[in-house]
Amino acid sequence: MKPVERLRGLRTRSAPTSARERLRTRAARPALAVLIVIAAVVVLGPLAGLVTGCAAAFAVDRALRTREPRAVLRARAIAADELPFALDLLAACLTAGSPTVTAIRTVASASAPPLAERLHAVAAALDHDRDPEEAWRPLADLPGGERLIAAAVRSSGSGAALAAGLRRLAEESREAAAHAGEAAAERAGVLVVMPVGLCFLPAFVLMGLVPVIVAVLGDVMPTNQ
Repeated sequence: MKPVERLRGLRTRSAPTSARERLRTRAARPALAVLIVIAAVVVLGPLAGLVTGCAAAFAVDRALRTREPRAVLRARAIAADELPFALDLLAACLTAGSPTVTAIRTVASASAPPLAERLHAVAAALDHDRDPEEAWRPLADLPGGERLIAAAVRSSGSGAALAAGLRRLAEESREAAAHAGEAAAERAGVLVVMPVGLCFLPAFVLMGLVPVIVAVLGDVMPTNQ
């Protein structure tokens, strides 16, 4: 087995089915608009409901059009998850003396498709003697991407200096991912407890507060003789 194949085996993910999800979203938008209009007509009446429902349906449709597709968000999340591993590999290739473009292509061949496409774009841009800031731009929207571009610009003439910066960025990316995971776990705990609290709140009000209020009002209110 080739070294690149062994590296690729360490991280294997499937590419997102973006075309299918785009078709599904396009088909769902008209149905959602019709449901909004019908609900508004039922609640507000024929005339006011039709006007309000059409306005609300238009606003929702615009929001869905401007929102990034779920496939794009998932691809970016996969690329962000792969980035620290790829940065470590790239730093190792540069430290071993590999040219920058060759190292990037080697790492791209061992990466999952969402990140591999971006790395291939970077290598192609560097092959065409693009400015480093422009060449590394495909990675800008990933966590730490702007710092990666800045490190590439600073060390454009020295692969060894870039390797050191890549190792730091990989470590920082892992720490940021760990903190994000802890924050997500804390939010999940709150969201899990919240429905239970909402279920117990009416019972607490009815069984704890209402009898006290009724007793106090019974003592305070004058009784008819």
